[in-house]
Parts: sequence; structure tokens; C-alpha cells
Amino acid sequence: MDFEERIASLRDELIDLRRDFHKHPELGFQEHRTSGVVEEYLRELGLPVKRLAGTGVVALLEGRGAGPVLLLRADMDALPVQEENDVPYRSVNEGVMHACGHDAHTAMLLVAAKVLAEQRDQIPGTIKLVFQPNEETTAEPPGAEAMIADGVLADPKVDAAMALHIWTPLSSGQIGTDSGPVTATLDVFRIVVKGRGGHTGFPEQAVDPIIAASAIVQAVQTIQTREISLMKPTIIMFGKIQGGTKSNIVPDHVTLEGSMRYLYEGGEGSEEDPEGRLKRIVEAVGAAHRVHCDLEMHCENRAVVNHPGMTALARRTAVEVLGKRGGESGSLVSYSCTAGEDFSDFAAQVPSVLYFLGTGNEAKGSCYPHHNPRFDIDEDVLPLGVEMHVRGAMNFFEKKGGDARAEES
Repeated sequence: MDFEERIASLRDELIDLRRDFHKHPELGFQEHRTSGVVEEYLRELGLPVKRLAGTGVVALLEGRGAGPVLLLRADMDALPVQEENDVPYRSVNEGVMHACGHDAHTAMLLVAAKVLAEQRDQIPGTIKLVFQPNEETTAEPPGAEAMIADGVLADPKVDAAMALHIWTPLSSGQIGTDSGPVTATLDVFRIVVKGRGGHTGFPEQAVDPIIAASAIVQAVQTIQTREISLMKPTIIMFGKIQGGTKSNIVPDHVTLEGSMRYLYEGGEGSEEDPEGRLKRIVEAVGAAHRVHCDLEMHCENRAVVNHPGMTALARRTAVEVLGKRGGESGSLVSYSCTAGEDFSDFAAQVPSVLYFLGTGNEAKGSCYPHHNPRFDIDEDVLPLGVEMHVRGAMNFFEKKGGDARAEES
């Protein structure tokens, strides 16, 4: 089969699916309509389907006989963002939007499933098609963790996994990945700075948590600029500051919320230990300002660490897909970023690769950052994503799974 030609024939269906999902976004573990559409589509392909983790959908595409099992994953959830795009497929759900490309991920994997199902006699093994809820972790637990707990990697046991992410920081048609960490560990934290309330006309009678909180925001920035090597990217950001009721009242507490991201094997006990450094500085600054600080922190995602052999397979597939187009549609680049992705839970269990499909195109308005209310994609890249899924899977089985996993980049 000429995969490019077959996928081109499904272009309208592919775009219609993506726009339908975009128009009807749902938050994590609330993807009831989305799951229903996915389930019906897969059943029409003759695939056995089951639900995991509530709204997660898993289908098995069994080939011509026993062999390795490859997991292909797409995430389905949207974000609590009010869309500002004026397009026919604008979100009809107030305050909810597909602002990260998961609508495209779901549509591309569905169409890839159709093409792969037509080739099942050529597949010496099994493909497990996974449509995951709650990647954005708006509720706990993260979707990947919940699906793994429900047995998605078993029965049959998964040997390897692949996933792609639409990405506006890359130009349309570029494909980016690398071996090793390609997304960051993401820790989220909450600091309650407790002082003593009072009158702003008599500040000496109070213990001001606002000035202490301001000092904390400034002081922790030294972690990534003075304590950890610049060769080991670390980002500490505050996304929320809340405190006070009136301009002439010193509040008794201020709440800070933020995130820490890093692209290396860190964590408690490591040489870098960014979490420990944050705790030390918060406590020291609090003591200096006579306030008490309660710090809560939890890891939302670990870094996605790409397996060398699976990365080599994905890169070889990208060269094949892009090369057939004479280099006009994009290029293969080495790429990593400080976004978080719970595909890391799959990558921690089986040899895996996550790669990025560029969709940044200023002329088409697909240049806004992820999670922005104007986020949109260049739909011309959707067939590329489908072909990457299809050829990636076929290349995996061509190597009979084990050889592909051993291949070095």
C-alpha cells in the first residue's frame, strides 16, 4: 500500500474528526463524549475495545500471528481555557478549550488505526491503541498513571511505546526528538506564608507576609542562576500569588503557587536536589522575616526519557516520511523542551519514544504558544502525523520488535 496516498484520501475525514473534537472539548476524566466517538470509530474498524481509567479507551489491533506488542498513545483531554479564536470549530463548551493539540492527537491516531487495520495481515504482532484521559492532570491521578494502574501495559504485555505531540514552537512539518530526556520533570508547589495581621498605619505591630512572600519569589531565583549549572536547565516559576482583603490591612497570610521544571535526573538525594534547595531557601527567608512558611510540593510528571533504540526508529521513520516529500514539508531536528508530559509513566516502564510534530505557521495563525486562548494548529501537518504513526509501527514490526529496541541512535 502507498501509505501517503491512502492517508491523503482520508484527509477530509481526518480534519473533520479534529475539528469535531476541538469544538467539543472536555476536561480530564470528563471526556465522555470524546471517548464515545473514539470507541464507536474503533468498533467500526472491527477492533475489540475496552475502557480503562473511566474515560480511557484501549483497542487491540491483532496482526497475522504472535509477536511483539507496540503501544501507540494519544491523549484526549482539554484545558480550562476560554477560546478566543473566531473559527467555525470554536469550542462550544464555555471555559474549556483544546489549547494543546490533544484534539489533533486523537484524530491522527484514529485515522492511523484505520490505515493500520487495513494492513493487519502484514503485522507480525499486536498494536495496542491507547486513548488516554487527563494528561493535563487537572485532577489526580494523571491519566497515564491511572491507565497503567488499570493494566494498560498488560494482557497482552506491552514491549514498546510511541507517541507524538503537536508543537507550535517548531515550524510546520518539522519533526523533533532526541535520545534521553526530551521533556522536563514537573514539580508543583504551594507555599503559605503566615505572618501577623495589622494596620498599614502601624506596620511595626504586624508581621508582614507580603514582603516576606516577595523576598521568597526573588530569593529562589538564585537556585537556577547561582546553585545549579546552566548546563542543567532548571526553571522555577510562580503562577499565583494570593493574599489580603483591603489596601489598609496587613494580611495574616499570603499564598504562593508555582512550578519547578528540570531536564535532568534530579530529585531528593541527587547532586542538584532542586526540591531540597527550594525548601532550604523558603525556610531561611521566612525565618529572616519572622514568618512561618508551610511548603507543599508534589511531582506531577517525571521527565520523558526516550530510549536510544526507539528514538533511532522514530528518527529513521521521520527521514523516510519527510524524504518522500523532497524536504518541502519540513525537516528532522534534535529537540527537547521544558514542558511536562505524563507519557513519562509509559517511558519508565517500557522502551519508548516521544517526538514532536511542528505546527508553527504565522501565516496560518498557528504560532501561538500552547495553553494560549488563541492556540490553533496548521491542519496541513495532520497527514504527516498519521503517516509517522503508521510507518513507525510498520518499521517497528519490520525489525520484529526486539531488533528495533536494540538499535542505537
